[in-house]
Amino acid sequence: MNESSHPCTAPRRRFLRAAGLACLGLAIAPRTWAAAPRSISFYHTHTGERLSVVYFERGDYVPEALASINTLLRDFRTGDAADIDPRLFDALHALNLACGAGTFEVISAFRSPHTNALLRSRSHGVAKNSLHTQGRAIDVRLAGCDTRRLRDAAIALGAGGVGYYASSDFVHLDTGRVRTW
Repeated sequence: MNESSHPCTAPRRRFLRAAGLACLGLAIAPRTWAAAPRSISFYHTHTGERLSVVYFERGDYVPEALASINTLLRDFRTGDAADIDPRLFDALHALNLACGAGTFEVISAFRSPHTNALLRSRSHGVAKNSLHTQGRAIDVRLAGCDTRRLRDAAIALGAGGVGYYASSDFVHLDTGRVRTW
């Protein structure tokens, strides 16, 4: 069986085309995107907390909603919270549109410097200057969406870094420079 006749290739191509078109639509219609309300739903896998909130409406971010999200995405080990980069929420919202509505299952979001140092001492895969410590990164799954599909959509979005951790079944997203691993 050649690659073009493989049963998974056509659906993947259709998905990537749809994700690309969704991203293109955001680029073509920035005024529509800028004015449209944006919502997001989270389930934190370590704390059991849930949050569904409209975080952007009437052309601006909603401060109370951002504060609620920042609290949910706090360092669950220390309780420290930070202001999370709203562009991260915009990327997640766009991914949700591309992949189908669902709840993001949060594995890790903000990390205090203390937590980051602890994790770094246990694993070589933790960056010394992780964007998690700056409120610019999140590790997630999307309920009802295969993590490979989520990764592909995130790469197509081109909004920042995308890491794929197949064995742990999550995708890392950040608002740093565009790169993949």
